[in-house]
Amino acid sequence: MGKFLDGNFLLHSKTAQQLYHEFARDMPIIDYHNHLPPDEIAADKNFENITKVWLNGDHYKWRAMRANGVPEEFITGNRNDWEKFQKWAETVPYTLRNPLYHWTHLELQRYFDVNDILNSDTAKKVYDVTSSKLQEKEFGVRGLLENMNVKVICTTDDPVDTLEHHKKIKNDDWHIKVLPAFRPDKAMNVDDVNTFNNYLTLLEKTSNISISTYNDYIAALKKRHEYFAENSCNVSDHGLEEIYAEDYTQTEIAGIFAKIRSGGDLSLEERKKFKSAMLVTFAEWDWERGFVQQYHLGALRNNNSRMLKQLGPDTGWDSIGDFSQARALSKFLNRLDANNKLAKTVVYNLNPADNELFATMIGNFNDGSSAGKIQWGSAWWFLDQKDGMTKQINALSNMGLLSKFIGMLTDSRSFLSFPRHEYFRRLLCNLFGEEIENGELPNDINWIGNVIQDICYNNAKNYFGWQLSDEKIKSKAKV
Repeated sequence: MGKFLDGNFLLHSKTAQQLYHEFARDMPIIDYHNHLPPDEIAADKNFENITKVWLNGDHYKWRAMRANGVPEEFITGNRNDWEKFQKWAETVPYTLRNPLYHWTHLELQRYFDVNDILNSDTAKKVYDVTSSKLQEKEFGVRGLLENMNVKVICTTDDPVDTLEHHKKIKNDDWHIKVLPAFRPDKAMNVDDVNTFNNYLTLLEKTSNISISTYNDYIAALKKRHEYFAENSCNVSDHGLEEIYAEDYTQTEIAGIFAKIRSGGDLSLEERKKFKSAMLVTFAEWDWERGFVQQYHLGALRNNNSRMLKQLGPDTGWDSIGDFSQARALSKFLNRLDANNKLAKTVVYNLNPADNELFATMIGNFNDGSSAGKIQWGSAWWFLDQKDGMTKQINALSNMGLLSKFIGMLTDSRSFLSFPRHEYFRRLLCNLFGEEIENGELPNDINWIGNVIQDICYNNAKNYFGWQLSDEKIKSKAKV
């Protein structure tokens, strides 16, 4: 019987253990999509206590606490940080078999060398030890990233962002690359015309272009896209329920934009056409600039209108949606491919029912121009757990080339979430190890170990084209 979270956690065979410890464990991390705040990285912020870095903004934990009957005042309310942590500690024992149980204890071990099981009895000790360490310089956010052997992170940034914090980080000549990603969701969301027009006011200010017509709007956005490219950005991202791929003419879109600027409400058809036009426009810019474009599809957001009104978006009221993805995604990618303007593309699904759909869709547009040009991204959000990641790996293996997969990302707002890469790597090695021992794969440890290293790091490094030092940075995390 194995010890909980010991060095061979999730590694159920000798071969799996060898693959992980000899090949996967010490590979650096490229986290090509997350929601980390660049201002805190630029300032090398030290958090006041574990609650500030661990619970603030983490709607995974908030949902668990609510399900456990914790009142909102202890979650997003005005209770003090110790009281909020105490309620989380009381909730943790009830998260058994939820990935939060593993993540919580992995993060305590890897960052703080705390091996206690978190519960109401250990809460004060854990709070004091971790909060004390967080005051040390090496536990500022840069130290936390260095500790996990991170090489690159890509944040998520709106076109109107000044990127001032990215500039500061770059000027500091820090060895970890912190790169922006162009995320124009607000620049195409015309569901609320007033909100969209307010956004255009911000766009006018940052682009220094007065926006009256559709051509003005495109010029302003193009200027921002170029600005991002000039500031080391080569990644874009879209968070959408589904791809929009309606037929339209430029005259129609110009008319729709004029209607928006006059404050008129749009029909559903007009909204879909406008979004379709913008997705194509952004994708063509990405192709021109050599960006990698990402599409996160399938979240049904803000389901609880009462709590949305009280707390705002991104506070834990989203779920998996059951949108029809295949036809529109195919039409969108095909339009770009037919015009020879399809950039490297990563697509992510949130509904596990779409796994095989996405695994086969990418094969339609892999044209041999580069290895794994069209990627099915790692299991994310509700699926980045043992079962979800395993199913994604298996479906990709069955219908594509797992060996060319660009691997894991955190998609997180937390600086303590990077052990999720370790979690993924352990699962990956366990799958390969099991099939070697079953005789389903040859016992060629070096070759399979190299494939695992590619999935963990090398494939992403090559795919995104970043110039990275091969100098090995040893993680200080104990495993």
